[in-house]
Amino acid sequence: MIALLKKEINLFFSSVTGYLVVILFLIVNSVFLWLIPGDNFLEWGYADLTRMFENAPYVFLLLIPAITMRSFADEKNTGTLETLITKPISETQIILAKYLAALALVIFALFPTLIYYYTLYQLGNPVGNIDSAAVAGSYLGLVLLASVYVAIGVFASSLAENQIVSMLIAFALCLFVSEGFQMLAGLKLFQNMNLLITNLGIRSHYISISRGVIDTRDLVYFISANVIFLLGTKTMLQKRNW
Repeated sequence: MIALLKKEINLFFSSVTGYLVVILFLIVNSVFLWLIPGDNFLEWGYADLTRMFENAPYVFLLLIPAITMRSFADEKNTGTLETLITKPISETQIILAKYLAALALVIFALFPTLIYYYTLYQLGNPVGNIDSAAVAGSYLGLVLLASVYVAIGVFASSLAENQIVSMLIAFALCLFVSEGFQMLAGLKLFQNMNLLITNLGIRSHYISISRGVIDTRDLVYFISANVIFLLGTKTMLQKRNW
């Protein structure tokens, strides 16, 4: 599994994909945080990274499906999936290797954003006048949210043989998990179950952790969502074998 994980990570960085993801993520966040008039760090008058953590999930909606689209779709399209499955490695290990490699790339893209935190820390009056606990919670929430999007992307890739189709399926599923439950909860038809439906979506759990409060229910949600989609991926691989 470790060998396959290293191979997957090397594939990302041996092509433009890995670097493109990091560059695009940083450019989009930088534009929103530093350049847009009336809505940037320098004009807010206080040290806060809230806007970045509000924007990042929407950037991930586009970037993560692009990262995961080749996971299994490319293997099926080139006919190498059967060869991979016949190797002395379990389906679970194959899935985890691809999942962890994609998640590692997303986390790698987040590391340079610590520059934003350091900059605001130094610009604070007095120096260090920033809620570091909230920032740490927001980063944790972002990583957990990204993990679910990656699991969805890997699952979507197991459904299709074309990378573009895989990316579109992943985008649709991530969008539904992010916004769909919120929209359903707002319908009069579900007004008696709006809290339950809202909690099925990812947004309320992400917002909760981003406040710096680690709630067991939120952690259980993120872990469960990952397990569900990774098990779905395994089911699709087994179905293909049958």
